[in-house]
Amino acid sequence: MTRYIIRRLLQFVPVILISTLIVYALVFAMPGDPIRALAGDRPMSDAVRETLREQYNLDDPFFVQYAKYLWGIISAGDFGTTFNGRPVSDLIAQRLPVTATLALVTFVIQTIMGIIAGILAALYRDRFFDRFVQVATVTMVALPTLVIAFLMQLVFGLNLGLFPIAGINDGLISYILPALAMASVSTGILARLVRSELLDSLTSDYVRTATAKGMKRTRVVTRHGLRNSLIPAVTFIGADLASMMAGSIVVEAIFNLPGLGEQVYRSIQAQEGTVVVGIVTLFVIFFVLINLIVDILYGLLDPRIRYE
Repeated sequence: MTRYIIRRLLQFVPVILISTLIVYALVFAMPGDPIRALAGDRPMSDAVRETLREQYNLDDPFFVQYAKYLWGIISAGDFGTTFNGRPVSDLIAQRLPVTATLALVTFVIQTIMGIIAGILAALYRDRFFDRFVQVATVTMVALPTLVIAFLMQLVFGLNLGLFPIAGINDGLISYILPALAMASVSTGILARLVRSELLDSLTSDYVRTATAKGMKRTRVVTRHGLRNSLIPAVTFIGADLASMMAGSIVVEAIFNLPGLGEQVYRSIQAQEGTVVVGIVTLFVIFFVLINLIVDILYGLLDPRIRYE
């Protein structure tokens, strides 16, 4: 297992390099002058402009800029500084708890709702609850997260007044609507996946054998049916959890949450390339680590899986 983990971690190095290179290239190709955007309507002399461009390596060729940025991360863990002189690492440390909390609440909601709905739909196949779940999940998957977020703000926030519609001043309850909006599509996919896999497991030979031996229905479902059905679900949940950080950009902007996603949105508008690449680099690292954890969980769910 140790050798497997080390080998996977080494494989993630080119993934991180290629991902950051692509993002850095996209930021580099953005039209406009970030220094001019920083000045806004205020006048700025040519000398100050040239000094700032030299300070932030904006006149260097693309690969030179990228090499300097990469060397700063490797040598000193330096993700660069904003045009206002603030270290990007400090910005990440300030906003990471908001995005992490949102991702955690979203993960709990979609996992509980998706797995329970999928199990009940499979156990009550072709009955009212099963049909309701199928219609509801198709609707959830079809509607974009952007539309669902605005609908939740309108219905549960403005009309019913049950939840705050912006900011985090109300504590954990402030994350409920954004988390529900982020979890909507994934919950629908997860419920249908669990239903399909559990139905296949319940009609397999080993489940029929366990039932014929007189094993209780609950034990058959949980020990034999559900355990094998959760492997594809764990794959999906892991990949989705890893993508939640990046998916928070839209939701955080709509609900005005001061997290990493909202910061990326603002940094793109201000052409703060260093901030965008630094946060995306963190997203990529998080993504590859979650995928490693998912691979390890396979062996716990299915003892037949072994790592060479």
